[in-house]
Amino acid sequence: MPVITQTAIGKIPKLTVFGSKYDTRDGSCIRDYIHVMDIANAHTKALQYLIEKRNGSNLEVFNLGTGNGVTVLEAIQAFEKVSGQKLNYEMGPERPGDVIAIYANNTKAKTALGWDPQLTIEDSMRTAWQWEVALRDRVLQN
Repeated sequence: MPVITQTAIGKIPKLTVFGSKYDTRDGSCIRDYIHVMDIANAHTKALQYLIEKRNGSNLEVFNLGTGNGVTVLEAIQAFEKVSGQKLNYEMGPERPGDVIAIYANNTKAKTALGWDPQLTIEDSMRTAWQWEVALRDRVLQN
């Protein structure tokens, strides 16, 4: 996500999407983009889980993610839609070792913590863009 916003604001000249021929909806890799506020909410619920002593052991692992994959090109399209900015990007070659699709199985977090991500990829892109613009404006003011 930072590469997307930094490209849009001009910190990075061009974004490269690595791979266009993967067996996905549009040929680009699938990733699990999640809004930082959904992650923060999960951490808050995890603390409450511990305070209430609902944990079964001293160590438990929870996968935090939307549970739904978004392709890299879908993420770019979501950014362009909410920001009104056209991204300068190009399709590049597949990278050795890249996983085609990876996203969380958040069933345990939903069940044990009562957590469910609420925000969309568009929400994530809008917030990331607002953050990037605010950073630029702060630098310009100083």
